[in-house]
Amino acid sequence: MASPASFHSLESDGSDLRSSAMQKPGKGETVDNDEFDSWVKAKQLLKPVDQLDLTEAELGEEVPKLLSTENRHLPRNLVIYNFREGAFLPVPPPENTVTLLEFEGTSLHKDCPEAKEQIARKGTDELNITLDKPTEPSPEEEEASRKSETPEGEEAEREEGEEGEADAEAQEQEEEAQAAPEEEAAGPNKKLTNQFNFCERAALTIANPTRSVDTQTIPPPRSTFGASVLQWVIYDSYAEDYQQVLREKEREKEKKPTMHKRDERSRKDDKAKQAEEFNKRYLQAAQIIERMVNQNIYDEIAQDYRYWEDPSDEFREEEGTLLPLWKFSYEKTKKMCVTDLCFNTLYYDLFAVCFGSLDFMKQGNEGAVCLFTIKNPSFPDYRISTESGAMCCDIHPKYPYLVCIGLYDGNVLVYNLQVGTKEPVYMSHGVNGKHSEAVWEIKWGPDMQDGEINFYSVSGDGRVFNWVLMQNKLAITTIISLFLDVDQVGGPDGSSIKLKGCGMCMVFHPTNPELFLVGTEEGYIFKCSTAYSSNTQSKVRYLMTYYAHYLPVHRMDYNKFNSNIFASCSGDWRVKIWEDMRPEPLFIFDLGASVGDVKWAPYSSTVFAAVTTEGKVFVFDLNVNKYKAICIQAVVSKKKNKLSRIAFNQKLPFIIVGDDKGTTITLKLSPNLRIKTKAPKKATGVDVHQLEAQKLDRLLSLVRELPEGELVKETVSTVASN
Repeated sequence: MASPASFHSLESDGSDLRSSAMQKPGKGETVDNDEFDSWVKAKQLLKPVDQLDLTEAELGEEVPKLLSTENRHLPRNLVIYNFREGAFLPVPPPENTVTLLEFEGTSLHKDCPEAKEQIARKGTDELNITLDKPTEPSPEEEEASRKSETPEGEEAEREEGEEGEADAEAQEQEEEAQAAPEEEAAGPNKKLTNQFNFCERAALTIANPTRSVDTQTIPPPRSTFGASVLQWVIYDSYAEDYQQVLREKEREKEKKPTMHKRDERSRKDDKAKQAEEFNKRYLQAAQIIERMVNQNIYDEIAQDYRYWEDPSDEFREEEGTLLPLWKFSYEKTKKMCVTDLCFNTLYYDLFAVCFGSLDFMKQGNEGAVCLFTIKNPSFPDYRISTESGAMCCDIHPKYPYLVCIGLYDGNVLVYNLQVGTKEPVYMSHGVNGKHSEAVWEIKWGPDMQDGEINFYSVSGDGRVFNWVLMQNKLAITTIISLFLDVDQVGGPDGSSIKLKGCGMCMVFHPTNPELFLVGTEEGYIFKCSTAYSSNTQSKVRYLMTYYAHYLPVHRMDYNKFNSNIFASCSGDWRVKIWEDMRPEPLFIFDLGASVGDVKWAPYSSTVFAAVTTEGKVFVFDLNVNKYKAICIQAVVSKKKNKLSRIAFNQKLPFIIVGDDKGTTITLKLSPNLRIKTKAPKKATGVDVHQLEAQKLDRLLSLVRELPEGELVKETVSTVASN
C-alpha cells in the first residue's frame, strides 16, 4: 500500500513536468498545450478512501524479517498413554535436523573410557599416538634452497650473517636436548598438538586351516606280455588292418542313401517342432500383451463390470435395470445368427458362441464356434470353423476343454481345445451315422459305468441319439424316436403312417440323469427316460406328455433350486412355468413377441429371464411380482436386430444375449434384479439353497390351492407384460 508521501511526490513531479512542458526552450513564456494537460490528468493517482494515515515515524520504521531454524508446522504438546506409568506422558518434539547419511566406523576417541582401557591393557609405549609437527629443514637444505632462489651476487653478502645464525641454532638444540629428560621424568605422555586423537580398532576373522582330502582307489590290473616280432608278422597285421578299413567303407556306402533320407526327415521334423513351439510362445506373449492393451482401452467398462451398482434402485421397489457392458463380435461371423450360448464350467469368464442361421431359407455354406473371454473383448481366444452352420454346442462339466458341436447338416463334432481347433478329434460319418436333419440341441451326459464319455443330441428328424466316445470312433445309439399321439395318416401307397415329432430342444433332469424333456416343433413337451427306449411305431412310451404351446418350443430350463419346476418358451409369444407331472402350467406370461430363449437364474429360485425377437430382455421375479416383469429393456434395434439366445453367468451378476447379426452383448443386473433370500437373525447355519427352495415352495403353495376338479384356465391367468 502506497503512503501519502509518495502521492505528494508524484503530484509535485507532475507539476514540474507541466511547467517545463509549457515553457519554450530559451524563453520563459508559457504556451497553452491542451494535449499535455489531458495526458497528465489521465495519469494522476487517486488516494483510496480506506487508506491509513501514518506518521513520518511510522513510515520510516523498518520491519525486519528473521529466519529461524524452528519449524512451526511441527505438532507440539503431544502426549501418549504409558501403561507402565498409568498416565499420559508428553512426547518430545521431533528434531529439525534430518540425518542423510550415518556410518559406523571403527575409530575410538582417545579420551573415551574404552580407548583408555585399551591403552592401559597394551601399554603406553605401543598405543601412545602423537601427531608430530611438520619437520623443519636442516641448515644445509636451507642453504641449498636459498642458493637456488637468490642470485650469485647476493649469496656472497649473506654468507657471513648465516654463519652467526647457525651458531645460535646449535645452542638452542643443545638446550632442548637437556630439557627433554626433565619432561620425560615429569610425565609418561607427550602433549599432542592435534586435539583430534583417535585409536584405531580392527577385527580379524579366523583363517580356516587348509585341509587335504585323499582318496584311495584300486590300482589298475597289470600283466606282462612277451613275444618275438618278425618281419612277416608286421606285414600280416598291416594287411589285416587294411582289409578291415575297406570293409567299413563299403558298409558306409550302403548306409549313406538311407541315412541321408532319414536325417533330412528328422531335421525337417525337428525344425517343424521348433517352429511350432516358437509360434506357441510367441502367440502366448502376444495374447498377454493384447489383453493388457484391451484392459487399458476398456478400463471404464471393466470398473463398471466389477463395482458399479445402480443407485436409483433404492428409489424403485419393484423395478430394475440392465447396464450394457462389452459387445463381442468376429469379423467372419457378422452376418450369421447367434444360435447358442454356453459358459465354460471351470473358467467363469469364458463362454462359447455358435454361429449359424435359424432361417431355413437363409442357410450359409459354413458356420463357426468362437470362445470369447471378457479379458479380451476384441478377438476370440479360440475359433472353430465348420462346413455347415453350427446350431448348438455344449462344454463338458468335468473336462472343460472338450466341446461338442451340432451342425445344420446333421453331423456332430467333438473338439479338444488342448490339442487345437484345426481338426476335430471325433466326427460323425456316413448317412446312417448321423442325423438326417439339423441338430437343434446337444448335451453332455454323465460318464458311463466303464468311464466312457458320452453325449446326447436331438434333431428335427424326431430322434434322440446317444454318442459314446470310443478309442477311434463315435458309437451311436438311438435312445428314442418321437412319435405324436395322433391317429395314423394314410400314405401314398395305401399304408398307414405314424406321424413323427420334430425335436427342437432338450434338457436333462438336474438330479436324475436318466430323465430328460424334449420339446417339439408341434408344441409338445415329452418327458422321457434313457432307462428304456422304444423305436417301433406301435409301442411309444412317454412318462408324461405336456400340451404346452401352439407353435414350436424353442427352449426349456429346469429351476436350479427345485428340480420339479421348469420353464418353457415358444414362438406363440408365451413363457410358461410347469411343475413335474402336472398337466397345466402354474404361470403363463405373454411377452408380445416370439420368445427365443428362457433361463432360470443361478442365484435365486424365483428369477428367470427371456429374450424376444423384438430385441427386448425380460427379467421376472415371481417373489416380487407374479403378473409382470420387473425389468423390460430393449437391447438392440427393434427393426434391424432380433435377440435369439440368453445365458446367465454362474458366479457374477451379469448375462449375455445374442442377436441375429452375430453380436453378443453382456448386461449387468442391477441390485433389484438379484435379490437373495436372507436368513433369519436367530437362525444360524442355515443353507442358502434350502432358503431359496422354501421361498419358491411358499410361492407355489398359493397357486396350488385350487378347488377339487378345477383347472387353471389359460385365458384367465395370462397377463400381458405391457
